[in-house]
Amino acid sequence: MDFIAILDKCGNYGKFQVVILLLYGYTNILGSLHYFSQTLITFTPEHWCAHEDLTGFGVEELRTVYSNVSQPSCTLLEDVINGTGIASEHGVCTDWIFIRESGFESITTELNWVCDKSHQPALGQSLFFMGSVVGTLTFGFLSDHIGRLPSLLLATLCGAAGDFMTSFVYTLHWFAVARFVSGLSTDTMYYLMYILVFEYLSPKSRTFGLNIILAVFYCFGLMTSPWAAIWIGNWRRYLWLASLPALGVLVYPLLICESAQWLLTKKKYDEAVACLKRVAKFNGRQVEDSAFDEFVKYYREKTIEEEKVNSQEDTFLGMFRTPRLRRFTLTLLLKSVIITLSCDVINRNMEGLGTSPFKLFSFTSIAYLPAGVAILLLQNKIGRKGMACTALLAGGIITTATGCLIAFLDPQQNAVLLAIMVALGRFGATVSYDAEIQYAAEILPTSVRGRALSNIHVAGLASSSVAFYVIYLAQYYKPLPSIFISCLMFFGAGLCLTLPETLDKKLPENLADGESFALNESFFYFPCFHRRQKPKENAVDTA
Repeated sequence: MDFIAILDKCGNYGKFQVVILLLYGYTNILGSLHYFSQTLITFTPEHWCAHEDLTGFGVEELRTVYSNVSQPSCTLLEDVINGTGIASEHGVCTDWIFIRESGFESITTELNWVCDKSHQPALGQSLFFMGSVVGTLTFGFLSDHIGRLPSLLLATLCGAAGDFMTSFVYTLHWFAVARFVSGLSTDTMYYLMYILVFEYLSPKSRTFGLNIILAVFYCFGLMTSPWAAIWIGNWRRYLWLASLPALGVLVYPLLICESAQWLLTKKKYDEAVACLKRVAKFNGRQVEDSAFDEFVKYYREKTIEEEKVNSQEDTFLGMFRTPRLRRFTLTLLLKSVIITLSCDVINRNMEGLGTSPFKLFSFTSIAYLPAGVAILLLQNKIGRKGMACTALLAGGIITTATGCLIAFLDPQQNAVLLAIMVALGRFGATVSYDAEIQYAAEILPTSVRGRALSNIHVAGLASSSVAFYVIYLAQYYKPLPSIFISCLMFFGAGLCLTLPETLDKKLPENLADGESFALNESFFYFPCFHRRQKPKENAVDTA
């Protein structure tokens, strides 16, 4: 009796699964507050170099005064004559007039990180992603050695501590240190919780449970966080709001248990049975001890057989020793780079589009809901590969169209149209990202899933550090970032064809299973087309 069979007896979609899904939703809210806090606290509003004669001027008056100045944000004025600014030939601007969004004080406005200091928020962002690389490797390693649940708690609390530390900094050096600590948990707390939920849900309910919960709760976090920031009015207090709710994860061990599948890979059979009995009790199921005995016997015998063939423990590096697993792993790594970079550029590029970046970020976050519904409706019909390939292809087309509109339209006069295109772009990027997570988790063998997913995420997060450079390409040609990202997405769609389909298949539990998984399957195999062909083939056989 394998794990899926015993989980079916204990309940694979009962009260326990409802609780773990709700905790997954809470983790998604924490993740949305944490990941995009860097974006919200560093928004730079429209600003001009201050001058004593500009006191009391409105926005339009300031724009008129600086209309003949090439760099109004950083140019010191000598005088203001007849409503026109006269640029000073000497001196450096040391004070600015900021048009704050609803009075929100960001770190850039409080510490004057503009002009010659405008690189400082970006430096903090770079340290944030450097921390995410270190954290993903560290907590991914821990998840396969001390367990998914304790690693999840450590990662979440570590990120919250970094955000809390950030709220007390006043210098670049401490800001960089605090953002590095904050980055340690980025994505790690999300995917560790994802693995826990993934392993306790039946294959048929994974798509609904994982993607709908992600869409609803992550969307809620994204849509409300900008308004919470405006309501609080200060970036320091906003970071308190974003970090303190992380203490809620301390109750997780009281409600859920460790991954039974991970315990099996560590030969901790008694602990795995204890977890499954807890699930059965939670779900109100009566499971005979003989069923658990048969379950343990099955895995003991399987372990003995595997040790006869290979005495080495499965490792992530072991995935590179055989040709098919090596190809799958390299493809997943490259795909993660493409999708993460694309999502980051699309989600963070909110300024200069004719709308308040806070409102644009909030309203376009609604795209997460239809993205989750799209995955729910399509992924079990067209398959994991079909969903991943189609999402990247559609996202590439939308991103290309958005770039063209940005190039040829005035943002101030076409703010609504650009907002719609941004929302569509976020929809395509979200579907691609969410589909990739489940697809990768199903391809990777259970024995190395934690380490492998963490390393794949590291590759993606490392690519995020260049997101600001991609956005900067617009300085040379406005649609260039969109063209670059769309080309990446088209390439990623092609890469999906080289991966195996996982829908309705027994997933690999170790490296040997992974190497033989979907053997002899065509690059162009899609379950939706295969189902249509079967009746025709049967009709020919009958004739």
